[in-house]
Amino acid sequence: MDDRARIPVGPPIANPLHSYWQHPKSPLAATIEPECSNPAQPYDYAIIGSGISGTMIAYNIFKTNPSARVVMIDAREICSGATGRNGGHTKAASYRTYLQHKEELGKEEALRIARLEYANIIETHALAEELEIDCENHVCNTVDIIYDTQTFEQGKKAIEELEADATKEERQPGKMASYRIYHPDDGIKQKFWVDNANTNPAVGAEKVAGAFEYLAGKIHAYRFTTGVLKVLVQKHGLQLCANTPVHAFLPSPSSTPDSPLWDIFTQRTTLPARNVILATNGYTPYLLRTLQGAIVPLRGQIVASEPPPTARHPSVLPKTYSFIYASGYEYMIPRQLPDGGQHIVIGGGLGRLPNAGAAEYGTVDDSALNPDVSAYLHGTVAGYFGQPTSSTPAVQDAPEYELVHEWTGIMGATADGRPFVGGVPGMKGVWVSAGFNGHGMVLCLKAAEALVGMIGGGGEVEGLEWFPRSFSINEERVGNARFGGRMDMKVPETGDGPVGGGKS
Repeated sequence: MDDRARIPVGPPIANPLHSYWQHPKSPLAATIEPECSNPAQPYDYAIIGSGISGTMIAYNIFKTNPSARVVMIDAREICSGATGRNGGHTKAASYRTYLQHKEELGKEEALRIARLEYANIIETHALAEELEIDCENHVCNTVDIIYDTQTFEQGKKAIEELEADATKEERQPGKMASYRIYHPDDGIKQKFWVDNANTNPAVGAEKVAGAFEYLAGKIHAYRFTTGVLKVLVQKHGLQLCANTPVHAFLPSPSSTPDSPLWDIFTQRTTLPARNVILATNGYTPYLLRTLQGAIVPLRGQIVASEPPPTARHPSVLPKTYSFIYASGYEYMIPRQLPDGGQHIVIGGGLGRLPNAGAAEYGTVDDSALNPDVSAYLHGTVAGYFGQPTSSTPAVQDAPEYELVHEWTGIMGATADGRPFVGGVPGMKGVWVSAGFNGHGMVLCLKAAEALVGMIGGGGEVEGLEWFPRSFSINEERVGNARFGGRMDMKVPETGDGPVGGGKS
């Protein structure tokens, strides 16, 4: 894995696969304001990256300073990276890493992380409602179907410990530490419509060992993010520079220690800014070489399929899912269609590959599919829910789930499984919020809030008691980074090493 982490990170490629979610495209997708080629004066803030992280940073900047002069720059179309390519799953699954965090960081820090993830879910959906964004905004229950007995038993232990450490309020239904546990004889098949075993031909039969149900949600992340950007453009004059790759930024000749000014070099012109904010996730080491090996790009893969009328589950599933086995998991959301049907969106599969999918690390090529992941993912829905039945005995070929779309996206994996948020050491006026380990839909909104609080506080985290200190970027943490794989996908219940997959 060290060899993959040493591959120099490149910029976003120009011809990515078309994402399922980017149809239709936002009217803002290809926006290039005149100032992208001829800036009139330095910007107060230049945000590189237009996904949910960069967007929420801009939102919080304008919330504290409505008249700020802000530019947002993206190498490709607006929101064409991970946010416009993920599964739209606002799901924390905090119990999965709680014991690991508690052992490494202590109880209070582990609770901060779990509380931040829960708050991020609630506030994301609340903001979509407040701004009246049409983005399929839906809070619902989720279920983890477990296919490994040891994973299930240790998952129960983690839930019990999280519940014991949480407050009484946090244990109430729908709150951060509220879980319902199902054993194999509790009617899991009838309640969640899954088969008794995963029969995907790629893995053979894996019996259901148990299930956990708790609060999560789903959202059209592309529409949500571009919807927030529309508000910021119209209300605050946010400048957008799409299709404008940034290749470097350097201190301006007129910069001083007390008043830093940075020159951002693009293919169009040089953009001056007093603050440079990197919301570039897996691409961050391309612009900040000190993070090479601390943040490693990772290609994830997702498929959307349409179930036949004879599928063994309801025409519209009311919950979201994760399917967890000994070496990893997949996540799944049902997307209701205007005609009353649904598409099933499922991502992951890296845990099924040799060497935990090591070949998918270190690449920024989201123009291609991994055929081995494709072969596995194409059979996941029928494998978990069971093959659809024939409508009549005379039908020779059994109905199948019809593949609607398949695509890839680039995540940012970190050496310790936690994001980097804060001021870049030794570079006054340069800030970063990146490395979300495929978990950005339950981290980015609150990380953005914290980062803007740090900017306003001169880099300090005082007054941000709710923010995990282990997310902060500092020289020691960067210097100690030794990448060994997706630490957030490590299976703490079994003690196994890092494995592949995706959380959001």
